Amino acid sequence: MADVSGTELSEEKETEIELKKRQKRPWDDLPKSGKIGITPELPETLGFYDLNAVRREQREHSDPSLARFMCAELTRGYFLEHNEAKYTERREKVYTCMRIPKELEKLMIFGFFLCVDAFLYVFTLLPLRVLLALLRLLTLPCCGFSGSRLLQPAQVCDVLKGLILVLCFSMMHYVDYSMMYHLIRGQSVIKLYIIYNMLEVADRLFSSFGQDILDALYWTATEPKERKRDSIGVIPHFLMAVFYVFLHAILIMVQASTLNVAFNSHNKSLLTIMMSNNFVEIKGSVFKKFEKNNLFQMSNSDIKERFTNYVLLLIVCLRNMEQFSWNPDHLWVLFPDVFMVVTSEVAVDIIKHAFITKFNDITADVYSEYRASLAFDLVSSRQKNAYTDYSDSVARRMGFIPLPLAVLLIRVVMSSVKVQGALSYACVFLFYLGLVTLKVLNSIVLLGKSCVYVKRANMEDKLFERPPSAPSSSGKSPSKADQARYPTPSGESKVERIPATPCSTTSSSSSSSSSSSSVTAQPARRTDLLPAPPADASPAAPASHPATPEPEPERPTPSPSQEEQEEAQGGSELKHRTPKKDLLEIDRFTICGNRID
Repeated sequence: MADVSGTELSEEKETEIELKKRQKRPWDDLPKSGKIGITPELPETLGFYDLNAVRREQREHSDPSLARFMCAELTRGYFLEHNEAKYTERREKVYTCMRIPKELEKLMIFGFFLCVDAFLYVFTLLPLRVLLALLRLLTLPCCGFSGSRLLQPAQVCDVLKGLILVLCFSMMHYVDYSMMYHLIRGQSVIKLYIIYNMLEVADRLFSSFGQDILDALYWTATEPKERKRDSIGVIPHFLMAVFYVFLHAILIMVQASTLNVAFNSHNKSLLTIMMSNNFVEIKGSVFKKFEKNNLFQMSNSDIKERFTNYVLLLIVCLRNMEQFSWNPDHLWVLFPDVFMVVTSEVAVDIIKHAFITKFNDITADVYSEYRASLAFDLVSSRQKNAYTDYSDSVARRMGFIPLPLAVLLIRVVMSSVKVQGALSYACVFLFYLGLVTLKVLNSIVLLGKSCVYVKRANMEDKLFERPPSAPSSSGKSPSKADQARYPTPSGESKVERIPATPCSTTSSSSSSSSSSSSVTAQPARRTDLLPAPPADASPAAPASHPATPEPEPERPTPSPSQEEQEEAQGGSELKHRTPKKDLLEIDRFTICGNRID
């Protein structure tokens, strides 16, 4: 009996202990300090910790109701700082989208004035350069043949450009603008919409292939030739270039006529459809993956497209003003349509670039790098050892070729404005002087801004690098003239052989130690991973006896620890320089993704 009673007592004690544990409140174990701490057992509700949480949970599980559900939904809380990185990233994306219009328009304005400078060069300085080249040819028999060349390479290119302009302008006289306008006006709206889209695609294709044709002509005319009969190859290249410029000018004329029909239509339906075509461009580009180089190409294409549209609007206004006898009241009739076209173009560019940078995680600072790259092209073309003309550099970078557009504008102006009498010719001469003044002022301002942008991007060292030259296929050694032109450094200072540039002249006020360090610290190839050159190989060796390198002993491969140390030392520098170097090397010879060099 005693054993039975003992077991019953122990069972009663166990049940009492279990009941006490169930009825025990979670805050009984807290210290008696008067303050209730935060424990993980107590749920959070809008910043307050419910002391009756256990009983409430038991009551809700035991007896659910709509009122308790609504109470729980109303008092449920959460904290955004638990995922701070995610929300900070979202906020930065919003700030980036808000900065895109400002940064994009800075790039667009700078690129627009670059195109203006290249376009005004055709009307202002190119005729003067052609006259100087012809004057040199006329005075050459009197002065004697002092050199091996009749004309310098730049003068040969200028003469070729002048001949192309004159021939294409004379050929454009046989194209009737009025007949083309009425032929286009007789078509239906949908057909005109399809024609306009086809013209835009054809314009891009012509621009990408046209600069190849012109570059081939310039190089064929200026390359060193051993025999004079080799100069005959210039003739087919010249005919091909004239044919291209003429076709491209007709293409732009059809495009301008279509836009003119859209302006003069009564219901403005064609103009509305053509403007909606810009918004279709958003669909085709926003949802694609873009790298920084691809976005740079798109930005250059947008700059070229905006400038071309402005010139087309100018041609439309000139044609309409001529039809209304230059009545200034009709200009206010055209102004709303012009404003609508320009506004839609700007809005489409802003929306497109904002969402492309958002979807591809590209910061707004990338547009300052693009602007510095365009400025680098301008400054490098002003050097003494420049290897291309500035207008050709803009054509390669943006796809903007000024020759066809200049031919069309001259044709339209000559047909719209009648010049008769001495006073009219005097006005034309004053207008030409005004264009020259505008060109000079624009070039000075652009050059100053470009120097500032290049300095901010720390790209001054790249200005002193030689352009990459293709290796000779014949394997010949460099001639004595080339060795005399580009001497090899042999212990002399590099600063003495560097030509003066606009950026270097403006920075001459700094100390000599800082300037020498900035000049000599040029980015060079890594030689620690390449075999060392032989000791007896010198640049002064004669061309007929080339030095044969001796076989080198095998170098021991570095251990993984040494490689990691080298990568750790140069990692930060490579990360800083790689994007800008890629931007200059990859995109300098690309238009719309196609290599042209």
